[in-house]
Amino acid sequence: MTKCFITGVAGFIGSNLAEKLLEGGYAVVGWDNFTTGQVRFLEKVRQNPNFQLVEGDNLDLPALTKAMAGCEMTFHLAANADVRFGLNHPEKDLHQNTIATFNVLEAMRANGVKKLAFSSTGSVYGEAEVIPTPEDAPFPVQTSLYGASKLACEGLIQAYCEGYGFEGYIFRFVSILGERYTHGHVFDFYKQLLEHPDHLRVLGDGTARKSYLYAGDCLDAIWHVMHKETAKTAKHNVEVYNLGTPEYCQVKDSIGWICQHLNLSPRLDFTGGSRGWVGDNPFIFLETKKVQATGWKPKLTIQQGIIRTVQWLQENQWVYDSRH
Repeated sequence: MTKCFITGVAGFIGSNLAEKLLEGGYAVVGWDNFTTGQVRFLEKVRQNPNFQLVEGDNLDLPALTKAMAGCEMTFHLAANADVRFGLNHPEKDLHQNTIATFNVLEAMRANGVKKLAFSSTGSVYGEAEVIPTPEDAPFPVQTSLYGASKLACEGLIQAYCEGYGFEGYIFRFVSILGERYTHGHVFDFYKQLLEHPDHLRVLGDGTARKSYLYAGDCLDAIWHVMHKETAKTAKHNVEVYNLGTPEYCQVKDSIGWICQHLNLSPRLDFTGGSRGWVGDNPFIFLETKKVQATGWKPKLTIQQGIIRTVQWLQENQWVYDSRH
């Protein structure tokens, strides 16, 4: 039985991935420091005898190396995803993203683990000049510390694949939505509407164009690509894929869908400007022809993903009380 190692297993994507792997007949070692992860997200997988939970931090290399022993594949999902407030604590992205990724790679090297999937971000494209943005688009000036740290992670992974013969899959996500979603604009909008359903504060002017992907489709894409083992035929033993839908929406569109679902008509108070904060990209739309050429296509539209997310938040309002 193949044993997989997941960093950030108690998070939004990690916990869903653990369930998918276990259902597929794999053993899973889950690793998390629970700074943002939720123990409740692991209630189902902890009942499976093929799941082992180890609490630890990616910055603790000896403990990380010990926990990864016996694994054959790593899914590195743990990261600081606080893009908006990155400038308030610039060391956090460096430590929790870049140095943490170096430690994961070193733990893999020590244990002879050769296969890696990494959750990167469309933020590495900054404010892209080419829309929709393909994987080989030229990199502009980085606009967020989060994106810059993830780009550094990608460079490390590519170098390890080249130097140590790793098989690497780098997935550049748009914003991911779905069950167990605990940060982002849908999360924040619903929280506001719970507190004051008559008005909604919106950063920017609502015209920002964004792209989203349902978590189930995201995980299906990752698993589909890795089963095809496309990195083995790549020039440098590493493949990069954009993950998203072939569409985008304005923030005002998502507000309309949310309010329609909740049967609310709040007053919208816009803060103004095309960006909600420094580093907020006013237009994100990734080209996904490469991943779709492998045979994968998303099942849900952006609107469907947003509605499913709101439905889950309605049923799980405890997540607002449990946030650190």
